[in-house]
Amino acid sequence: MKSIRVFLVTTILAVVTLFSFISALRGYETSLEEVERMFDSQLAEKAKLIANINVQSVVRNVDSSDTAFQVWQGRNLIGSSDNASQTILGKLQPGFSYQNFEGYRWRTYSYYNTINAQWIIVAARQDIRFSMAENVALKAVLPAVIGLPILALLIWIVVSRGLRPMRRLAHELSDKQADDLSPLSIAVNSQELAQIVSSSNDLLARLKSSLLREKQFASDAAHELRTPISSLKVQLYNIRQEQPERNKEFGELQKISQQLEHVVEQILALYRTSPDEYHTRFEAIDLTSLAQQVIAEEYDNYERKNQQIEFFGQRQLILGDKFSLTTLIQNLLSNANKYTPNGGHIIVKIKRENDQVMLLVEDSGPGIPTHEHERLFERFYRVDGDSHASGESGCGLGLAIVKRIAELYDAEITLEPSSFASGTAFTLHFSAIIPVTLDSKQS
Repeated sequence: MKSIRVFLVTTILAVVTLFSFISALRGYETSLEEVERMFDSQLAEKAKLIANINVQSVVRNVDSSDTAFQVWQGRNLIGSSDNASQTILGKLQPGFSYQNFEGYRWRTYSYYNTINAQWIIVAARQDIRFSMAENVALKAVLPAVIGLPILALLIWIVVSRGLRPMRRLAHELSDKQADDLSPLSIAVNSQELAQIVSSSNDLLARLKSSLLREKQFASDAAHELRTPISSLKVQLYNIRQEQPERNKEFGELQKISQQLEHVVEQILALYRTSPDEYHTRFEAIDLTSLAQQVIAEEYDNYERKNQQIEFFGQRQLILGDKFSLTTLIQNLLSNANKYTPNGGHIIVKIKRENDQVMLLVEDSGPGIPTHEHERLFERFYRVDGDSHASGESGCGLGLAIVKRIAELYDAEITLEPSSFASGTAFTLHFSAIIPVTLDSKQS
């Protein structure tokens, strides 16, 4: 809003200044012309006055050094001021002209007195005339120039008052929580702002309706899918007991059902960690203890692939929610387990770095090309499509959930090559709340 105000004030003031400058310049020129005409009129009046005096000799002690005159009769100079030269000051033609003498430029006026057959030439110094005319013109223009700062202040006040409802609207929008889609309650007194508020409320209403439909769909879909999947697993188990000779086929079917259940759980986790739906109150969580617990629960997965997993950590507390942090660690470890080959190596580290807690998960898998890093956290995106070098299948939501949870904690997440010959290292930095108190190592 500040930029709009500055733009409006600057633009209006620039336009006003431009027109004021043009007006002042024109006024200055007009004032000079008017003053010049006034001085010329005075010069002509002096010539007529001298003609009536009937000067017949040199006039001494002339009161002003900026004015001179001569009286000519034919070719004879019969009278003059004591500061006038003995040569003719101007042409013996009626009217105004310019002459140079005594080191100055003079404005002259020649007047012919028909009664006495005399020429009266009156001269005034042009530099003094111009200086006086300029002073008069500047005094006429000066108020407009002085008034510009006052005008700028008035424009600023008027524009600020005019934009005040917009600032209130911006503050109300910025104060809204992510899940607050209630209509705007700001009072408006202008037709333009009323249209903005009305359009914003219509948009909020449509967003609310859309989110409610999405929420209902996700909830219903997850609930409706869980039940048949559970029933399917039970039926597969019963049939497998009745037909043990087909254990291989039933084993594949059970694997598919587990994958389907995993997809449903991942979709639910992605929905639950949405900032719009996340209302859990954070508490002090020991990230080290939580990671050890997840590793213990998932240890069979590493043992099945003969993978070596090492944990290095020390007790570190952060403000968080157990469900979201558990989901984050599970997905990072699941990703490492899935793409690390049999007999591979996985390392998990948790340590304090200044005022942050670092969580590191690295593996000895095939690694991820640098150009894939940007898209790695997109929903349903998988490196090399659905047939990764590991041969493992997945739904492509695990790392998207990791990124979503990291955003909830304002945690920075980075990808780098692992310390092994190949592989990837995922690093997250969380805000710490207490210093290190206990060292431990588990492998």
